[in-house]
Amino acid sequence: MVSIISKPDTIEKLEILSADAQYDLACACGSTKDEHRTRGAGGRWIYPITLASGAKSSLFRTLFSNVCSNDCKYCPLRAQMDIRRCSLTPDETANAFLDYYNVGKVFGMFLTSGVIGSADATMDRLNATAAILRKKYRFRGYIHLKVIPGASDAAIEQSLSLASAVSLNIETPGAEFFKTLSDKKDYEQDIIKPLKLISRLTDEGAKYEGVKHTTQFIVGAAGETDKNIVHYTAALYDRLKTDRVYFSSYQKGLGDPSLPGERVVSACPEETFVRERRLYQIDFLFRKYGFEEQDIIFDQNGNLSLSADPKELWARNHPEFFPILINSASKYQHLRVPGLGPITVNRILKMRKDGLVSSIESLGKFTTLLQKAAKYLRF
Repeated sequence: MVSIISKPDTIEKLEILSADAQYDLACACGSTKDEHRTRGAGGRWIYPITLASGAKSSLFRTLFSNVCSNDCKYCPLRAQMDIRRCSLTPDETANAFLDYYNVGKVFGMFLTSGVIGSADATMDRLNATAAILRKKYRFRGYIHLKVIPGASDAAIEQSLSLASAVSLNIETPGAEFFKTLSDKKDYEQDIIKPLKLISRLTDEGAKYEGVKHTTQFIVGAAGETDKNIVHYTAALYDRLKTDRVYFSSYQKGLGDPSLPGERVVSACPEETFVRERRLYQIDFLFRKYGFEEQDIIFDQNGNLSLSADPKELWARNHPEFFPILINSASKYQHLRVPGLGPITVNRILKMRKDGLVSSIESLGKFTTLLQKAAKYLRF
């Protein structure tokens, strides 16, 4: 039995959908506190984001509808659940966003939704909302649209024509794990095929090359290992040229009892979020530090260490690489040093143009990170 609100007003809908948005964590988590969401006035979720200039701003994110015909076993909004259901109209959604945008509280919108009947029926509403903002209100700012699994090529291309960025969640590393999450969705047809299409349409020189595309794993629900996720993450960056991969820890207790993630006795919240953090650290090593899949060290069960930073673990396992000569080593070598990040490495390379780097203290305030780096460097 599903509870339906007959004619709620927009404010009541937003209250319901804001509460349910907590379960859809796409792009909501990160490896630093600056990337975590907060709640704005009226309970709407506001998501911090770093702009191309490096400045920080906020993103308005709303769940268009909590009505869903899908059976995703990790999701408390799945079709089989008895919850209060409602949907916004495209006009209501556009106006709710503009209320925030016009007073300078947000710079853009992230629009997602449950599946209202079919993938394309839902895409029609998401795209209609973006079209209202673009055409009726002449909004030229940031719009991120969620692509619904199983959406047609035409619906996806329409989203790309309206959006600054799109995302389609890959959910699991492979069809084997995906089958444990859904009996209705098809991994190859509903997930992989659309991801490949988005990649082609946004590739360099393609019609929508300026549109960013991201994806996300639901970590822990299907019983996958970290090695499985890391392998697929590397492929997403290398083959599909994905702009960003996100990881969202499965929230135990919200899904179907049959899920592997529900049966893991040791999956306490602290351990679950450390696992998520380790995956984000691997993501940074891939994107910012030049690491490759073969550089990542796993335990005998195929998981990342919960007690050691993956970069430092690599350093411990490669003593032959250290210490490096700070005044002659390459950028690649410096980026392998625990405690040194891209900003510090670039500072070192710049300082070397003006003369020798004489000591660790000359790099700036002697922080814990520089203290860690010192034992891997030779001056």
